[in-house]
Amino acid sequence: MTIDPVLTAILEAFPMVLDDLGSMTAQEVRAVFEQRDPPPGEEVASVEDLEVPGPQGPLPVRVYRPEGADDPDPGPVVVFFHGGGWVLGSIDSHDASCRGLANRTGAVFASVGYRLAPEHPYPAAADDCYAATRWVSDHATDLGVDPGRLAVAGDSAGGNLAAVVCQMARNRSGPAIAFQSLVYPVTDLDFDRWPSMDENADGPLLTRDGMDWFARHYVGSLPFTDDPYAAPIRATDLSGLPPAHVSTAGHDPLRDEGAGYAEALAAAGVAVGYDNFATMIHGFVGFADVVPAAGEARDRIAAALRAGLA
Repeated sequence: MTIDPVLTAILEAFPMVLDDLGSMTAQEVRAVFEQRDPPPGEEVASVEDLEVPGPQGPLPVRVYRPEGADDPDPGPVVVFFHGGGWVLGSIDSHDASCRGLANRTGAVFASVGYRLAPEHPYPAAADDCYAATRWVSDHATDLGVDPGRLAVAGDSAGGNLAAVVCQMARNRSGPAIAFQSLVYPVTDLDFDRWPSMDENADGPLLTRDGMDWFARHYVGSLPFTDDPYAAPIRATDLSGLPPAHVSTAGHDPLRDEGAGYAEALAAAGVAVGYDNFATMIHGFVGFADVVPAAGEARDRIAAALRAGLA
């Protein structure tokens, strides 16, 4: 199927692929992206910026309470990790996504500002995300949330980190995670294994060369391909992980490795739902407020997350 026509029109009007990514430093690319004004997003009941202890210092965490969250009983909480190839992105860049998902799930969202590569290469991001998840679980009473209904979620590199945090939590005896929502996640670092890397090598938005650039900044030249905390699909045992929902986009280089991780989870006995949004591209959740089909896809993702936390 072709790319959604509304999305195509936006991409033609506002080209978003950095064709010369390979010639730029991480700091230069960040400067370009930080010039863009992120969308304002929906109103939520409240937003609070916190700092929580991390492995190498305080981590920023932004807590969103959804509209209509007036139930006196503690409700579910989602610890969210933003995308950006472990190099780009921030709490601010994904503010609208967290607002929209919080309102549609009825869950409190805690968005984590983890350390970025290359200044802080692997495993800094994964360690930060695990520490923040443990903190949210340990401080559920203070946050007014139910630690028994804690999920993790993330998009792209954030989906990678959500999957990794689930494996860390299983291997380290906690915290308890009830559900994982992985949105067009990076699950492997051997991109030659996946046909969609060639089929969608030129994007739009994310390219094969771009993925090579991001991975090089995150793991460098060291052999982390077989490390499940960098490439979660490489884990030898995926049993005992939380139920999952995996979402991919038809025109995304990462499509097949996301599908592959869903298949691997199912083969290990993990309850998993999978949606491939055939007319979408990488990053479609960021277009949910302006592209109707992307909004419908976000609604599906939110519905799966809401059901997983019921």
